[in-house]
This record gives sequence, structure tokens and C-alpha cells, in this order.
Amino acid sequence: MTSFESGYLDRVRFSSDHVATLRALGQYRGRQDLYRKQAPELLAALREAAVIESSESSNRIEGITAPRDRIEALILKPTAPRDRSEEEIAGYRDALNLIHESATEMAFSANVILQLHGMLYRYHAGVGGKWKTAPNEIVERNPDGSLRRVRFVPVPPVATPNFMERLGVEYARAHDLQREPLVLVPLAILDFLCVHPFADGNGRMARLLTLLLLYQAGYEVGRYISLERIVEESKETYYEALEASSQGWHDGKHDALPWMTYLWGVLLRAYGEFEERVGTIRTGRGAKTDLIEQAVARRTRPFGITEIEAECPGVSRDMVRHVLQRLRDEGKLTVQGTGRGARWAPQNQ
Repeated sequence: MTSFESGYLDRVRFSSDHVATLRALGQYRGRQDLYRKQAPELLAALREAAVIESSESSNRIEGITAPRDRIEALILKPTAPRDRSEEEIAGYRDALNLIHESATEMAFSANVILQLHGMLYRYHAGVGGKWKTAPNEIVERNPDGSLRRVRFVPVPPVATPNFMERLGVEYARAHDLQREPLVLVPLAILDFLCVHPFADGNGRMARLLTLLLLYQAGYEVGRYISLERIVEESKETYYEALEASSQGWHDGKHDALPWMTYLWGVLLRAYGEFEERVGTIRTGRGAKTDLIEQAVARRTRPFGITEIEAECPGVSRDMVRHVLQRLRDEGKLTVQGTGRGARWAPQNQ
């Protein structure tokens, strides 16, 4: 069964902390239009950086990687992918751009989900846009590849088309009843992941669908701050919350709150970053230096100067280089290489 059947929604009980979180997210949503009107050029630069980060992080979670310069070329220029990894990144780029452009016109339905999956694999003929035809248990493996345990047994292939049709219908019905969107969105994504309807690409599809439903509910921070990056940086918590909330799902006895709380936390962090970036760039003297330092502080792995530039619209390359060199002299950064190929990293890496 899904989380929208048999009164499941009516049995969910929220604490005062949950209510406060929902209220805070609603306030963040209310301030979006102010920034859109007051800083359009800044938001355009943030959108570009977010698309690059989202395409990179969502694929990297699944072990799909490519050099940063190739990812930037694939996202920002009419560049043809060279290999399987680049083809998958390009497919994610296309699906992400479609959601950015047309979310309000795309129903959350089995047909749209199939079409998005087809786009995700558009560079692999015959792979995308088809429900799974074999069981796909979610397992945990030992370092040597042997099976450690089965985390979850999804819906069997024969039942998948029906489950996906029902999920779309029931989500629409709950939406029409004006249920709280920030409750409905995580429930829909939880159900999608429990069905696990595709042979491959379920995680990336879940992240795309999260953006789709959030945009439709008016929560558009994912246009400017990569939710996928935040998920990647907290992926252990992501998997723990998903596993906790999937237990008992087949019988409608699951507790969706760990998963809801996790997704709300991702949104809170994204909105906090968004207002920090937009606010800092507009607060006068010292703001640009602060913006660069904040972008550096968010990096968890070696980075190039172009990555910091992408996160700091309106800041010159010379200023970025000056701040990086100062942080290096202060012992906060190390650097390998010279010129455009230099890679910077926090001192503890």
C-alpha cells in the first residue's frame, strides 16, 4: 500500500518542533519573491552554479563521476558526452532543465515519471522509460562485494505499474484536499523509493521528483541552491532516515517522520544558504570577501578557482585568487599545482 491510503495521513502526529519547522519553511518561501525582484542578476548566477552542482552531486552519489571541467562543459555549453558517465550526467542535466522550465505544467503521474526516466537515459537507447522487469532488492554489501544484509524489498515488478498509477492518483487527491504540501512531498518520494520502479536510476529520479513537487508547492530554493549537493553531504543520514521510514511500509505501519524530518532539514539548510549568499552580496563593504570565504567553507573536497567563482557572482577572479592566497598563508588551505589547474583543499584534507 502507499502512504496516501487507508487514513495513513490522519494517523501521523506532529510535534511542536515539527510545526515550528513547517512554519519556518513557509516564512522562507514567502521571502523568495523579494529576492527574485531585488537581485535578478545574482539569482541568474546562482541558478547556473546550482545546475552544475546538482548534476554533479546527484550522479556522484550513485558513483557516476567526471572531471569538473567536463561537467561544466556539459552543463553550460552544447557539448557532446564522451563516455557512459558523461552520458548519464548529460541526461540528468536535460531532465533537470525540463523541471526548472516546466514544473508547473508537469503532473506527478506514472506517464510523466516514465518520460523523465526516459530523458535521464536518453543517450542510452532502450534503457530508459520502462518499469523494472526483475526484482531489485536494496542491499548492503561488504567491502569484498559479498552480501551483508537486505535493507528493503521493494514492490515486485508485476505490481509496479499499478502502484505507480495509484501513487499519482492518490497524491493528486490529497493535494486537491489541500493537505500540507511539505507533508505530501516527502510521502510521495518515500513511496516512490519503496516501490523502486526502475532497474536503475531510482535515486536520481527521486531527487528530480523532489524538485518537481517542491516547485509545484512554491518552494523554489532548489533553483538557486543545489539540494542534491546537500543530500550528498549528508548521505549517511539520508540512507538512515529512508531505512527507518521504510520499515513496515508494505503493511501501512511505517513511520514516515524520520524521512520527513530529513527532507525538511535539507530545505532549511538550503534556504539558510540562499539567504546567506543573497544577503551577503548586498550588504556592502567586505561582503565579497565574506562570500568567498563562505563558499570555501562549504567545500568538502579539493576545488578549483572556477568553482568558487561560480558561487560568488559579481566577484572578480583576482579577488577570489587574493582571498584563496590569504587563506593559504593563514594555514587554512593547501594548494597543489599552479595556474588554472591548481586545486585547493582545506588544511585538514
